[in-house]
Amino acid sequence: MTRFLRGLAILWIALRYGLDELVLSSFRQPWLRTLTRIVTIGRKLDAPRGQRLREALETLGPIYVKLGQVLSTRRDLLPPDVAEELARLQDRVPPFPVEVAVATIERAFRRPIDSVFVSFDRVPVASASIAQVHFAVLRDRNGHEREVAVKVRRPGMLAAIEKDLALMAMTAGWVENLSADGKRLKPREVVGEFNKYLHDELDFVREAANAAQLRRNMSGLDIVQIPEMFWDFCHPDVVVMERMKGVPVNQIDRLRAAGVDMKRLARDGVTLFFTQVFRDGFFHADMHPGNIQVSIDPQSLGSYVLLDFGIVGTLTEFDKDYLAQNFTAFFRRDYKRVAELHVESGWVPPNTRVDELESAIRAVCEPYFDRPLKDLSLGMVLMRLFQTSRRFQVEIQPQLVLLQKTLLNIEGLGRQLDPDLDLWSTAKPFLEKWMIDQVGPKKLFTTLRDQAPHYAKLLPELPRLLHEFLQQRGQADPRQHQLAEELLRAQQRTNKLLQRLIYGGMGFVLGLLAMQIVIRVRIF
Repeated sequence: MTRFLRGLAILWIALRYGLDELVLSSFRQPWLRTLTRIVTIGRKLDAPRGQRLREALETLGPIYVKLGQVLSTRRDLLPPDVAEELARLQDRVPPFPVEVAVATIERAFRRPIDSVFVSFDRVPVASASIAQVHFAVLRDRNGHEREVAVKVRRPGMLAAIEKDLALMAMTAGWVENLSADGKRLKPREVVGEFNKYLHDELDFVREAANAAQLRRNMSGLDIVQIPEMFWDFCHPDVVVMERMKGVPVNQIDRLRAAGVDMKRLARDGVTLFFTQVFRDGFFHADMHPGNIQVSIDPQSLGSYVLLDFGIVGTLTEFDKDYLAQNFTAFFRRDYKRVAELHVESGWVPPNTRVDELESAIRAVCEPYFDRPLKDLSLGMVLMRLFQTSRRFQVEIQPQLVLLQKTLLNIEGLGRQLDPDLDLWSTAKPFLEKWMIDQVGPKKLFTTLRDQAPHYAKLLPELPRLLHEFLQQRGQADPRQHQLAEELLRAQQRTNKLLQRLIYGGMGFVLGLLAMQIVIRVRIF
């Protein structure tokens, strides 16, 4: 009964904002198109479709606001005007009663709140669709008092999410079966992705683990601060972290008044992002202004303060290589190589013609070269490539969509801080270092280190295994012969590796120097 009433409420809001006209107009059945014209009689639907969708999601509540935020990252699927409008969605949610927050904390830690914190501010400092935050003072293991931020999950979120997700999945199935664009837009896949994002964000222990990993990765970088997690006070419903002090990054006048160098701040933002992507392959994937502050403390003036680690992106070595080669091929105007990279990635059907894909990519990229380098947008290039790839049935990987969305955020923020920011000049050292590392000694030593346990286990066994094989050579057991052949091949590979290490040292160093010169001069 509850699901039925919720469905009626959603239907009423959809009719109020004319969402039925948006959906029905994409159906292939003629009778449904006729129905669209009938149901819109007498209703004023002058507002743009993206605005109507955004306002409907805001009316439906926090879960649907979060859905719109996730949808805004899928620019490879949505029309540009709709994606831009959904990107304006913000978490403007009234706080829930402090008594509920206190009860959640006491239930999580199984003791009164006064025995957990030295003091607890009952007025929340922030409230969003998933949680709200209170400041407090905590006594740590060493007996020191520490200022902390306490993030408490909004009550009843899990049950509400499960009900609405069930309705979304059912509706997505109908749209996919009836709509002309249904299969391409993959509504069930989008709902599944949204399901994953929501459940990941609802688990605060996972968020704390993400923050701890980023804090370790960034420990040697003095341009960013990430809060310490207090693991004795981390629970799926509550997480306690170091209190960070800063000014929201979009309050530019306050930052200038505090003496922050805005040009340097813009460059540091790009440096921070590309360090996470190309060095670590682990990046904060929700870097909008609400989650980024800037320190105005004299000792750390101008350093970034990152918050909210519910969504992070990860990249494999293959992903990083794909991105680096795409960017460098783009700036060399080598569109054939960009097309080949799409094919080599395996995300394009095997029967795709490279020349047709190359022509489409050229049409996307060439207009950008009429602009100054400082006006180039790597995020927009990725977005346009994704949109072009749609007609070639490219399966865009979720981690690259997260990267493109975050890169757009970083570019917009960087140019807001410094309109003359040359993103390519800032990103170039990271791409250059990545390309060199793929053929440099660091890559070789890393490979040898990773394979060392395998060879250390195999080499002592070779004499015994070969001896047993020679003793049983007269027996015609195919499996033994196959095993022996594998052992011999392994020994041959080992011998070749040792020969390369012994005889290739001097030649490798000379070749490395030549390769660095080629990469620096020809590629960049």
